[in-house]
Amino acid sequence: MAELFTAQNLVAFLTLLALETVLGIDNVIFISILSGKLPENQRKQGQQLGIAFAVVSRILLLLAITWVQQLEGTDLFTIFGNTISGKDLVLLLGGMFLIGKSTYEIHEKLDTEEHGTHSVREGMLTMSSMITQVLLIDLVFSLDSVITAVGISDSLPVMVAAIVLAAIIMVVFAGQVSSFIERHPSMKILALSFLILIGAMLVVEGWAHEAAEELHLKNYVYFAMAFSVIVDFLQLRFKSKQNKPVKLHNQPTLSDTAD
Repeated sequence: MAELFTAQNLVAFLTLLALETVLGIDNVIFISILSGKLPENQRKQGQQLGIAFAVVSRILLLLAITWVQQLEGTDLFTIFGNTISGKDLVLLLGGMFLIGKSTYEIHEKLDTEEHGTHSVREGMLTMSSMITQVLLIDLVFSLDSVITAVGISDSLPVMVAAIVLAAIIMVVFAGQVSSFIERHPSMKILALSFLILIGAMLVVEGWAHEAAEELHLKNYVYFAMAFSVIVDFLQLRFKSKQNKPVKLHNQPTLSDTAD
């Protein structure tokens, strides 16, 4: 028991917790966007079901850690000289689905706002369709989550603790994340852009995992996401303080340019 409380396990736990929390928030964003397309009286139920599936799938895959490792090492077929394993196939399909779905949602969001048809299109998604899409993405995110845990720590208790705590964080803040995204359209577009970026990362990981690891692809992706969020928060802060455009220091006026 004492060997669990070592500096190495503590670092692994904190690293895992940070990564699993990010993956959990990504999952919450997707669920929030989908549940927002349900009829208003079903949205809360859809969000709760989506989060529940996400948490359960993570725990089940963690308990089936041996199967996950076999999935990662089982070669299914070779295409263009590249061998695809079971894990690679899940990441490839999930990543392409995420890219396609998020791109469609952005186009629909911009189209409805431009033509003022949001009230007509709102609630077009059925509960069964929403649950099907959530289950697919939950599987992809959960598999990526568990594989990440296996790659960072070889201690099952450390992996269980980090994933369970990240799942609790996901459940606690799901409502706030969902309502914040719905209140701010720019954040919704940014969130969908993040999902496209994550989908592209999953495709790269599924196609060329070793290259993605060598390039530390996830680090660059998460840094870009964090930077974008900070910039958008600053923009929202300026917008809340004043309704007029922000003027930069020493910005020339019309009279100055006329002279």
